[in-house]
Amino acid sequence: MTITLTGMIAEYFAADGEKSAEAVSRCFSHLAVVKDEGKSYTGRDAIRQWASNSSRKYSYTVEPFSISTEGNRTIVVAHLAGDFPGSPVDLRYQFILDDGKIAGLEIAL
Repeated sequence: MTITLTGMIAEYFAADGEKSAEAVSRCFSHLAVVKDEGKSYTGRDAIRQWASNSSRKYSYTVEPFSISTEGNRTIVVAHLAGDFPGSPVDLRYQFILDDGKIAGLEIAL
């Protein structure tokens, strides 16, 4: 199923697809928090480093296939395939948006 992503969520997935840590970090507010693999990253600098490490550590593709809302969260489910342990996997990206930027992102199974 093809879905249409818009706004900062679309920009996030595009930047991640290009493996641009700088572009990924610009999608987030200055004090945003990312939770991924049991760790938290707060602020654009930490998020930029997280994105950079992820793209250097693994080669992967992300294909979003579902979008919904739960309260103030936008949930995108995406198929991830690559050279990481457990590949392929479907992950839930839980976005919190604030004033046109991503204020929070939690990535989980």
